[in-house]
Order: sequence, then C-alpha cells, then structure tokens
Amino acid sequence: MAGGGFGDEGGSLKRAHLYEYRITNYFIFACLVAATGGSLFGYDLGVSGGVTSMDDFLKDFFPEIYKRKQAHLHETDYCKYDNQLLTLFTSSLYFAGLVSTFGASYVTRQKGRRASILVGAVSFFLGGVINAAAVNIGMLIIGRILLGAGIGFGNQAVPLYLSEMAPAKHRGAVNQLFQFTTCMGILIANLINYKTDKIHPWGWRLSLGLATVPATLMFVGGLALPETPNSLVEQGKLEEAKRVLIKVRGTPNVEAEFADLIEASEAARAIKHPFRNLLQRKNRPQLVLGAIGIPAFQQLTGMNSILFYAPVMFQTLGFGSGASLISSALTSGMLVIATLVSMALVDRFGRRAFFLEAGTEMFCYMIAVAITLALKFGEGEKLPQAIGWFLVIIICLFVFAYGRSWGPLGWLVPSEVFPLETRSAGQSMVVCVNLLFTALIAQCFLVSLCHLKYGIFLVFAGLIFIMSSFIFFLLPETKRVPIEEVYLLWKDHWFWKRYVEDDDEKDSKMPTI
Repeated sequence: MAGGGFGDEGGSLKRAHLYEYRITNYFIFACLVAATGGSLFGYDLGVSGGVTSMDDFLKDFFPEIYKRKQAHLHETDYCKYDNQLLTLFTSSLYFAGLVSTFGASYVTRQKGRRASILVGAVSFFLGGVINAAAVNIGMLIIGRILLGAGIGFGNQAVPLYLSEMAPAKHRGAVNQLFQFTTCMGILIANLINYKTDKIHPWGWRLSLGLATVPATLMFVGGLALPETPNSLVEQGKLEEAKRVLIKVRGTPNVEAEFADLIEASEAARAIKHPFRNLLQRKNRPQLVLGAIGIPAFQQLTGMNSILFYAPVMFQTLGFGSGASLISSALTSGMLVIATLVSMALVDRFGRRAFFLEAGTEMFCYMIAVAITLALKFGEGEKLPQAIGWFLVIIICLFVFAYGRSWGPLGWLVPSEVFPLETRSAGQSMVVCVNLLFTALIAQCFLVSLCHLKYGIFLVFAGLIFIMSSFIFFLLPETKRVPIEEVYLLWKDHWFWKRYVEDDDEKDSKMPTI
C-alpha cells in the first residue's frame, strides 16, 4: 500500500530509483509563484510590530500607551507596552487563522492546493483594505480576522504545493522558498515601517494597506498556477495529472512516480475521515512530530516574540523610535540571509544537523540575553549604548540560527512526513497548532516580559533545550527521501517502529484512538 500503507517493503514504493526529472522553467515558475504565499505571512509578522510602536497609531487607538511611552521615552521599562488590547490587535489574526485552516483543509483536499492559495489571497487583500481604512478598534480587529483567514489558507496550501511539486533530491530547498518569501516579507515590512514612521499622521495606514500588494501578486500568479500532480490524482483527474507531471519533471519517463501517486491516491480515497485517521496508532509519528511537536516548538523558540515586537522590544530597551525600527530591520535582514544558507545546504547536510546545531546556539544566545538584562537592565534607567548594541548583536545571531533551522524546517519537515491520505488534514493540524501557539505567544509575551522580566528569556532557553532533545531522540533524517516513501523511515526508527505495523491485515483492523 502506498503513502500511509505499511505493507511489503518490496512493493510499489521501492521505485524511487526509477524517478527521472529535469529542472524546467515551468517547474521554476510554478514554485516561485506559489512561494509568494509566504510573503503574506511575513509581511504581517513584520508590519504589525512596527505599527504598534508608531506614535500616530497609538494616539488614534491606544492613547494610554502613548502617554506612558512618552513619559519613559528613553528609559528602560519592562512594562512600557503591557496592554492586552494592544496584543489582541496582533494575536487576533492568528486566532482567526487557526480556525480558518480547517476550512482550508477541505478546500485543499477537495478543490486542490491552487484553490486554497486563491482564497487566501482574496481574504488577505480584503483585510489589508479594512485595516488601512480603520477608524476604530473594531475595524482593526475585523481586518485582522480577514488577514488571519488569508494566512490560514495560504499556510495550509503553499508548503504542501511546494513539497509535492519538488523532486525528492531538491525538496528541502524548494520547500524553503516559503520561508524565504516569509523572511523577505518581514524585511520589506520593516523597511516600509521605517519610512512610513516619518509620514504624519497617516503613515501607519500606508504600512497596513500595502498588505494588498503581496495579496494581489499571489492572486494573479495563482490564476496561472498548475495544480500539483498529487492533488489532480487525488481528485481523479489522471490524464491531466500525468500531463502536468511530465511538464514539471521535464521528461516523459514518469511512469514509476505516476504509479506511486496513483497507489497513494487509492489509499487516500479509502480514508473517509482523514482527521480521525491521523489519530490512529500507525500515524502516531506523524501526529506527534509533524502535526503537534514541531509546529508548537517552532513558536516556543521565542523567535516570533522578536518578530512581532522587535520595534516595541527595542524601545523597551531604551532605543528611540527610529533606532528601534532600524534594529528590527537588521534582524529581519539576518533572517533572509539565514534562509538562503539553509536553502543551499539543507539537502546536503540534512534536517537533523540544522535543528541540533542551531538549537545549541539559540540556547546559548537566550542565556546571554537573560544574563545581560539581569546585570545591566535597570527599570527607569537609560540603557548604556554599548550594552544596547551588544543585545542587538546577540539577537541578530539568535535570528540567524533560527533562520536556518526552526524557521524553514518547521514548515519543511511537517510537509514531507504525512502520507497522501492524511496530508491535507495533517497540514491543517500543522497550521492550526502553529497559529495557536503564535497567537498565545503574541498575546502573552508583553505581559510575561512585564512580570518575568529577564526571566522570560530563561524560559525560552529551557524550551529550546527540550525541543532540541525532542529532535535528537525522535526525528529520523528525511533528506532526499521521496515524499511517498517517508513513511518507511518509521519502520526502522528505534522508538516509532513499535507503533508501525508491517501486517496489512493488522493495519486494517487497527482501532481508532
């Protein structure tokens, strides 16, 4: 049985050595266009923190925070931005995204990956328009909800699209185009915030309204996208699927790969309730690693706290408005460079090596930030310039480590571990868990910073140690393994093999738990 089956190892899925491909212009075009979906996520990550630090925005919607900020403009104050309504402005998007991803799962499975990409683009565009025109907090929240729905659909479909279109040998680099465009969106958003901060009193409206640009690019490009061969087979469009596969692979010799897709699709059609199937014992590795562990830990690194609130955090540390926006642009630039490094090397050195090496660095950097703040960061005092820039450097190094590990791999690894029959449901779980923890971090970081002070960075250091141990013990290496053969890795893993049954008869009788 293909995909999620666990039958004879000499069966159909031992044909990977027969796969043929060439990198064609058609393939490059499809992947580049689809990857623009990451720019929606990235633009919002970058723009929201900058907007919430702009005086004009605070005057219009959060006057109490504006007064507190002005009273302590150049002083260190852990609680300067502690306001739950302000953080709700940021986190409401991610709560909306995690709800919308279940609808996205249905659209992605029944209508295709391309349909979800188009729906996400339209929703994000509408959210950008409403936010730019907002005159009260209610309009801001409605706009954020629409933006969140767009991200829910985009994050559900794009990583799947890229992984399914890519040859196994290059799947890591191709899938990381999503993270690259996310990082580019963050960088561009920070540069835009730096410019619009000088446009009074409506610069923040321009920052929020420009979200319509990546949404438009994604929609127009999406109209020209081909559907993935995997999805077309899943929908029963076999002739079109083979035609697209030949065009994407650049060779007519696709019989082996096409046969695997058909058998995986047959297994998928036998599954009437993919979410329930995901809970079965045989799918425990994918559930624990792909659907829950990795997407949750990706947010618990503390990285998105830095991305959300980099300008706010740097102002908390005593930087002025302009300096804080420059510092956040610097960190997002490091994120882009790190992603390029990961794209170039992840298919050579593997996923585990990047997770573990970068995790060690991230642990050390968080400890360094905590110690520095504990020794030098006094409430109500101006932070010495040298200490301030030391913190910026440490944070940039942390971002660089994250950007070549948990950032891109947090999307790559989940997208390649699910069999076809649970792939759309599994990706929905990935996006849902990711956005749930993103929203919780967004909602809780500023209040945690206020109450735990430098201790919040020690908490993140402890979590990074736990998640690195999780990877070390539980994740097998998936580099260069064809996406429909990844399931075979669980049979040889010291821990997961106890959950994976070889006998098809036992598999068919396995109760749902």
